[in-house]
Amino acid sequence: MNRSVDKILTTHVGSLPDIVPLTADATADALRSAVAAIITRQKLIGLDVINEGEVTKGGDWLSYVDERFGGFEERPADGSKPLIQQGKDREDFAEFYRYATEKGTLFYLPGMQIKQSRPIRVCTSPITYRGQDSLATEIDLLRSLAPEGETFLTSTAPASIEVYRRNEFYKSEEEFVFALAEAMRVEYETIANSGLILQVDDAWLPALWDRIGMTMGIEAFRRRCEIRVDALNHALRKIPESQVRYHLCWGSWHGPHAYDLEIANIVDIMLKVRAQAYLVEGANARHDHEYAVWDTVKLPAGKILIPGVITHSTDVVEHPELVSQRIQRYAQRVGRENVMAGADCGFGGRSHPQIAWAKLESLVRGAELASRALW
Repeated sequence: MNRSVDKILTTHVGSLPDIVPLTADATADALRSAVAAIITRQKLIGLDVINEGEVTKGGDWLSYVDERFGGFEERPADGSKPLIQQGKDREDFAEFYRYATEKGTLFYLPGMQIKQSRPIRVCTSPITYRGQDSLATEIDLLRSLAPEGETFLTSTAPASIEVYRRNEFYKSEEEFVFALAEAMRVEYETIANSGLILQVDDAWLPALWDRIGMTMGIEAFRRRCEIRVDALNHALRKIPESQVRYHLCWGSWHGPHAYDLEIANIVDIMLKVRAQAYLVEGANARHDHEYAVWDTVKLPAGKILIPGVITHSTDVVEHPELVSQRIQRYAQRVGRENVMAGADCGFGGRSHPQIAWAKLESLVRGAELASRALW
């Protein structure tokens, strides 16, 4: 994995706004054109480490895996609230959430809005991985359209996949999570073996604090998180750490996030993940202060920190000077060569395309300013 040797490198989290809109029945040629446009735009902006914008996943970091698993059966929604509609944030800011839901402002795109009900996927037999063809398409498109430079492809952590599924086959919750991990191992290893950087997204690991963790207590919740990190590491065991990035965040809806778990409570667990780079939120009003964690937490040797220095959570485009200041805060604490400039979360469906691309341009300009200051 490239490091910031003589300048601060730039990247992002994964999801980007479509440039060439796609329909559900898009042809292979249309998909290729859409990916080519996304890659070209990233290169023109000057981003160093890029991907295909998650266009090949339909922009959805969770639902894409539905067709890639065997062992589940789909059942009608039972009327229960999805976890994303539950939690302390929802209770204390109920009036806001009613308003935002009615106005459709929790996300930018209507298609991203939280579903009132969803089919239930229940595990009734051994979990298998059957997404090889779809995954091959993703890999082939990215490698053929971005043959030079460092590129990454996103996948999803077992802890986040688990949230929207139920288990009626495995004897325990832990056994179920490890079975998910073993199935996803096929995807992780295939991506790494192709020469791409594997990014594992795990928003639900900390985001469940608001839903189930607060009643469990911090120690019980940490143990829960550690089991899921153990499962992820099981799936990553054959992949060199230098080919893995791990993305931790607290959800991307435009809400208060007043009960997000402080990263100080789980940073040690995050650092146990078999990855070389860690992507964390650092630019929104709830997590901007957390750069100070690195005053007391030592980033292990050889690791890379990719803090968000721009955010999807506001339409205000960050000034490059602010981006530079944020980068320098982290560089002063963990070393300039150990920092890469990133974003809090993906922009696809979460920000207006004009805003998203303007923020990424500001990211690059801010990294240039930080590089001059640090070198």
